[in-house]
Amino acid sequence: MVAIYLSLLLITGFSAAIHGQQGNSSISLGSSLSPNTNPYWLSGSGQFAFGFYEKDDGFAIGIWFQKIRQNTVVWTANRDNPPLPRNVTLLLTNDGRLVLEQEQGRKTALTDSLQSASSASSASMLDTGNFVLYDSSSTIIWRTFDSPTDTILPGQPLLMGNDLISSISETNHSRGKFRLVMQGDGNLVQYPSGTPPKGDNAYWNSKTFDAGDNVSLNLDRNGQLFLLNSTGFNIMNLTGQRNPSHNFSLYRLTLDFDGILRLYSRSLNQNDDDWSIEWSPTSNHCDPTGLCGINAYCTLQEQKAVCTCPPGFDFLDQGQHNLGCKRNSSADGCTSKNGETVDTLQELESVEWEDNPYSNLSLNKIECREDCLKDCKCVAALFKDQTCRKQNFPLRFGRERQDNSCITIIKISFGSSNTTQVSRGRKKQQEMGVLIGSSVILAFALVILAITGILIYRYRVWEYKKIKNQWNDGLIEEVTLRSYTYGELEKATNGFTDEVGEGAFGTVFKGVIDNGKTVVAVKRLETVVAESEREFRNEMKAIGRTHHKNLVKLFGYCHDGTNRLLVYEYMSNGSLADFLFKSRRKPSWEEKTGIALNLARGILYLHDECENQIIHCDIKPENILMDEQKCTKIADFGLAKLLMPNQTRTYTGIRGTRGYVAPEWHRNLPITLKADVYSFGIVLLEIVCGRRNVDVELPEEEVVLANWVFDCFEAGELDRLVKDEQVEMNKLERMVRVGLWCIQYEPSFRPTMKRVVLMLEGTVEIPAPPSPTPFSSAM
Repeated sequence: MVAIYLSLLLITGFSAAIHGQQGNSSISLGSSLSPNTNPYWLSGSGQFAFGFYEKDDGFAIGIWFQKIRQNTVVWTANRDNPPLPRNVTLLLTNDGRLVLEQEQGRKTALTDSLQSASSASSASMLDTGNFVLYDSSSTIIWRTFDSPTDTILPGQPLLMGNDLISSISETNHSRGKFRLVMQGDGNLVQYPSGTPPKGDNAYWNSKTFDAGDNVSLNLDRNGQLFLLNSTGFNIMNLTGQRNPSHNFSLYRLTLDFDGILRLYSRSLNQNDDDWSIEWSPTSNHCDPTGLCGINAYCTLQEQKAVCTCPPGFDFLDQGQHNLGCKRNSSADGCTSKNGETVDTLQELESVEWEDNPYSNLSLNKIECREDCLKDCKCVAALFKDQTCRKQNFPLRFGRERQDNSCITIIKISFGSSNTTQVSRGRKKQQEMGVLIGSSVILAFALVILAITGILIYRYRVWEYKKIKNQWNDGLIEEVTLRSYTYGELEKATNGFTDEVGEGAFGTVFKGVIDNGKTVVAVKRLETVVAESEREFRNEMKAIGRTHHKNLVKLFGYCHDGTNRLLVYEYMSNGSLADFLFKSRRKPSWEEKTGIALNLARGILYLHDECENQIIHCDIKPENILMDEQKCTKIADFGLAKLLMPNQTRTYTGIRGTRGYVAPEWHRNLPITLKADVYSFGIVLLEIVCGRRNVDVELPEEEVVLANWVFDCFEAGELDRLVKDEQVEMNKLERMVRVGLWCIQYEPSFRPTMKRVVLMLEGTVEIPAPPSPTPFSSAM
């Protein structure tokens, strides 16, 4: 044991010496932190920070990389506790304790592990990412490296008996579903949280179970990950042999919220926020056991993990599929008393579950099905190798297999009302009466059907000649869009008389479909690039696959001769432009923040989460619509590829609207997702200030909104932007910072939409933005 600690001290000391050349912070007794004034202590180089970071509607205490705009949290204190209020204080008391002081002066120790026989004389946030307490002889009496959460850093060993526990999500650092354990037998193993540490529950291990005791996991400053035994001998290089690093990279090993262990790196000279994955024990995102919760199983779709419910089940929460599934019927063939219960069986191939049978029988598949159907206790059976293994609910740890050797037989029960209340004699009488009556009705119906069929056929032949071959490439089977004829939409819009809007893509009319039950918006497109029917309908497929609460829903389309029309859900409250600039009732600050966040989430879906990545190219208030509940929805997404290059009313060859188009459109640079980020930034500033981005009727210094906002930000006069509105200044500043980062002249300086959402949610700290003009550079 002494030998391993000496080895670890040498590793840690060497790393500390390298970083220590820049110095480490020293925190004296009586020092304190507060979310309002002095929220954190920095390490000597400013690379790491210890203190308060925003969590939900409050704050948490942790350690993060401070020099990266995306403040990556590497340690959290009391991670399962609720968020702390704004009036809390973290205090290194004069008697050497690190405590939280809350209302009425109540003090509590930060964590139980901070209780020490020795009192602290000082503290320090080291450049290794380790926060430590010293006694009077400068000996470390407590350090965060000894109690890791989901991450270890270079020089931080994971000792025998310790573990890493994943977070719930990227932004919620409470304990999640998975853990990495450095076992006493020398094996490094990954388990689902809450399961016994036995081999059947493990989904990855280092296979070093014969290495002896006191083995530790170590990460050095060159990004090499290895296991040391009790004598300090390197028994395994997990990442393989690596050359010493000369680019001053940062490294971290994190057990991510999806259960996969990843070694990340990032160059100190890097401008963006992205971390690169250096190593991971698996590339299969469904490998972590229990990723999808009870009664659900994991499938891979485009290398991404997707949670799926078996037949007869629905998700517990439609917004969080990884929570698992529940039966969509409460009927039980063994306990139902009101009416008869009908049981059916369905099969799933190539799906495996935790195998915990209450009965194990040698049967063929047909016999297994029959036996489960008759057995009241059997809710599912796993059939493999001529063995029937009957299961109880809940089913756990489901995931798709590469082979089809295992079949899951699921019993589905549903009630059939009043069947048992009819006697057999009564049934026979009813059946005879029904048979006679049915024969008469059937004969009459056949005559009517023949006449109707002839009339319908003649009408359909005439109707479909105008749109022949419309169904040939299987659009209807793939996308739930309806194809309309021009005549149908002309009738639905009363001859295109009720015009409700006009934009770069065409004119919008109000109409009704489904026999007057559904109000729709019909957009008649002008000349489009996709001249061929197949190309146009392929674009409709891409749009039809997008489904998000912050996108306007597409019901159908028309490709009839030269006519191109789209049928959307009707948004009764008009556009964001109407709400911001024309409405008598101006939106409240809460409505503004909600609109901004919903808009950002909708663009994030288009950029990162829908099947085909979509660049909108024309984000502006007129293309952001409001439904009955004032929920923000983006319109005209996916249409940029249909717009002729010279169709815009603003600039030849530029798609977009003056004032919202990114600078790269004018610089002949490739157009990327960051063009939408720029447009979003302009709209965000308009939402904050409640005015257009250019207003020539205002004083000269206020004409261009972006310049005026930055001037107010630099001068510390943000209250001028909102005049008499009741606004929390910290939330106003957050919105302004996000907007100014989004409209940076260089696309690489702008954040991704994922980053924008995190910043708007208050999850990450936002550094002060530089001037958005082309004559400045980002820090």
